[in-house]
Amino acid sequence: MAEDNSNASPETETSGRSYRRKWYLLGLAAIFVIAAVAYAIYYFTVAQFYAETDDAYVHGNRVQLTPQVRGTVTSITADDTDLVKAGQTLVRLDPTDARNALDQAEARLANTVRSVHQLYARVAEQQSIIAQRRSTLTQAKRDYQRDRKLVHAHGVTRQAFERSRATYHEDRAALAAARHKLSELKAQTDGTTVRDHPRVKQAESALRSAYLNLQRTKIPAPVTGHVAQRQVQVGQRVDPSKPMLSIVPNDQIWVDANFKETELASMRIGQPAAVVSDFYGSNVTYHGHVAGISAGTGSAFELLPPQNATGNWIKIVRRVPVRIVLDNNHHQLDKHPLRLGLSMNVTVDLHDTSGPRLAKKAPSQPRYHTDVYQQRLAGANRLIQRIVAANDGAGSGHNAGTSDASGS
Repeated sequence: MAEDNSNASPETETSGRSYRRKWYLLGLAAIFVIAAVAYAIYYFTVAQFYAETDDAYVHGNRVQLTPQVRGTVTSITADDTDLVKAGQTLVRLDPTDARNALDQAEARLANTVRSVHQLYARVAEQQSIIAQRRSTLTQAKRDYQRDRKLVHAHGVTRQAFERSRATYHEDRAALAAARHKLSELKAQTDGTTVRDHPRVKQAESALRSAYLNLQRTKIPAPVTGHVAQRQVQVGQRVDPSKPMLSIVPNDQIWVDANFKETELASMRIGQPAAVVSDFYGSNVTYHGHVAGISAGTGSAFELLPPQNATGNWIKIVRRVPVRIVLDNNHHQLDKHPLRLGLSMNVTVDLHDTSGPRLAKKAPSQPRYHTDVYQQRLAGANRLIQRIVAANDGAGSGHNAGTSDASGS
């Protein structure tokens, strides 16, 4: 009896282990099936409507400040990381040469106005000369016609007749010469006044150039932003071909997200995007939208683009840059400013596919502009008006004054 019990026990234990193993496997299979079903539900209801990448970086405009004229740097008012305002003078150049050139241009304009004014005076003078020549010719013609009749009647001598005839021809030639001189003078003055004469306009243009060159010795910041990569030094000789420093405008940054080409089928311009920076972590989420999709992959614009037509070929999924413009509706950028080059995580909501894949309209307004250079000629125009008024004869008793351009 005891032997029967001992013989049955191992079989029973083996059967029990097989039974439990079967249930374990069934349970594990059920877990995988449930997970697969859950992921399928999640994918078809949620995941397929979002595209996500961590291959994204902050980009923005870097405004390089370059001089418009050659010169020697005398002062620098900003350094790296400093905040500068649009129109603020950042670098000053030695204004001595530009000031001397402006003084010479002022003198040339004054001299030109005076010479042109004399030209108009010569026209009036020449008209008076012609009137005098015409009167003299009239008298000489009467004398000549009279002596021509009297010489046949022996009323005058032959010598007197020859003298009156010579006088008549001389006066006629003098009148023709005077008229020719008047034509020359009128060719230089007809249809113009002193103030709009071509010679005066040319001198005014030269003065404006000299005035601008003096103004350009003070180099302003074209935009508001933070200074980066300052390279200029006091005493350095600079010219327009070399940038002195860069300015990064805080309101001109965006994110370039490099999505796989397989993720772009449903991506459209205008779709909302959520952006998280590694710099601030997941506690700060920026909101933006798709502003545009690049016209080519990143590798297509490389210096040496890949050539897949020869040799062994391995297919690599390409990435296409997508520009994400950040919205500042809740002043997130003001509270948490971004720096160029920071790594970002971008998630684009693909639900709305009504937008275009590529931009359909050309911009009607400039995307970026500055007004800091527009008022530079106002002072030059006022200076020109003073010089012309002081030298055109109407205000010759007044002083032309000095220019209000300051290069110091």
